Amino acid sequence: MEADFDPEDKYSWFFGLLSREETNGILQQTHSGVFLVRESKTQKGDFVLCVKEEEKVSHYIINRIYTSGTSRFRIGDKEFGDIPSLLNFYKTHYLDTTTLVRPAPRTKLLCKYDFGGRDPEDLPFRRGDVLEVISQDEEEWWTARNSNGQVGQIPVKYTERMERAAPRQNNSQGEYMQPEIRHIGEIQLPAQAKVILPRIPSAYDKTQLKLEVGDIVTVTEMPMHGQWVGSINGKTGIFPFTHIEFL
Repeated sequence: MEADFDPEDKYSWFFGLLSREETNGILQQTHSGVFLVRESKTQKGDFVLCVKEEEKVSHYIINRIYTSGTSRFRIGDKEFGDIPSLLNFYKTHYLDTTTLVRPAPRTKLLCKYDFGGRDPEDLPFRRGDVLEVISQDEEEWWTARNSNGQVGQIPVKYTERMERAAPRQNNSQGEYMQPEIRHIGEIQLPAQAKVILPRIPSAYDKTQLKLEVGDIVTVTEMPMHGQWVGSINGKTGIFPFTHIEFL
């Protein structure tokens, strides 16, 4: 099968700090030649080229080495000036049983709410937009790319993962199934919601509402900036909307 990817497009093949198990989960359901590059969790500064080869997933370590003050990348007995050059080489040269054909399919996220961004590195989006996950940097904030190719940080709780159907014979990427979104405009206030994330506000800020997982919040106001108003057991205050789920 002919290679179909641009080695210079880092965001198509670089998946950040994935574990070996997460990588296997991504590649196991694909076809031979599908690959990704991740950071090594055991050797800091190194990378791993992960490839589906027939019925197995292979993990090839890419060592970063320094020569005369410049970094090079070594895989096996071969060295390259950068990772795109390495990937370009293996477009036409076999690793074990395959060449590199295309990058692995990325997780797609459906945006549930508007996000205007707060910092220069943030990626603004609107409700209904679809984003691709570039790397899962932290629990609450990931790096993602929009349909215009813009890349930035996003709050994970503003989005919902789109499930990918099993790939068909002629479609190694699979098709994405769009989840149903419950729009804010459909919620009739006051409305009850369940706390899904705990939150202990500062003892000096009496306007904030303390949240414990399993609490039932009566939501009374839903401003677009995301700090909603509600009450628990007669105590009224504000809280981040990402910490609750409507019943």
